[in-house]
Amino acid sequence: MRRPMIVGYARTSTIEQLAGLAGQERDLKGAGAERVFAEQTSATGKRPKLDEALRFVRDGDVLMATKPDRLARSVRDLLAIVDDLAQRKVGLVILSMGGQQVDTRSPTGKLMITMLGAVAEFERSLMLERQREGIAKAASEGKYKGRAPTARRQSSDVIRLAKDGVTRQAIADQLGLGIASVYRILAEARATHPG
Repeated sequence: MRRPMIVGYARTSTIEQLAGLAGQERDLKGAGAERVFAEQTSATGKRPKLDEALRFVRDGDVLMATKPDRLARSVRDLLAIVDDLAQRKVGLVILSMGGQQVDTRSPTGKLMITMLGAVAEFERSLMLERQREGIAKAASEGKYKGRAPTARRQSSDVIRLAKDGVTRQAIADQLGLGIASVYRILAEARATHPG
């Protein structure tokens, strides 16, 4: 049975310099990481080294990152990682979270992560409420029409291609629509212009 380890994870986006990755690796090793999984990928791209690091850590280990945005795509993503690690009895240390080190093995660290999640959720609900209010105001003033359905904007192209003898599937592929949308547009066209 191997002894507990501190495992580091470092990431920079593809547009950032390698020096940033080297700096993270240096900071993680300086803080005690014995093994570092590092990758250069965008936050929205696949993160195979993070997946590998998460599979590697075991009961008693600590996963360490320099900042929360190096580890997670969002607060929700961060909280999911924290929850997964906690269930497997793996700690998480963020070397700098707003200038403070956070360690989920302590009650204060757990509280900070939970509060971060609560604040993020609150901000999101406020943003959605403001968005709904803005849409309602614009609609009452006749300025908001909503988003035009993608398939309906291409109705004339669907009808033209069908008249040219193009198959329904080929129309869907060519215009980037679902086959059901193509059939619906053609059925509506027949209903409004029979014959």
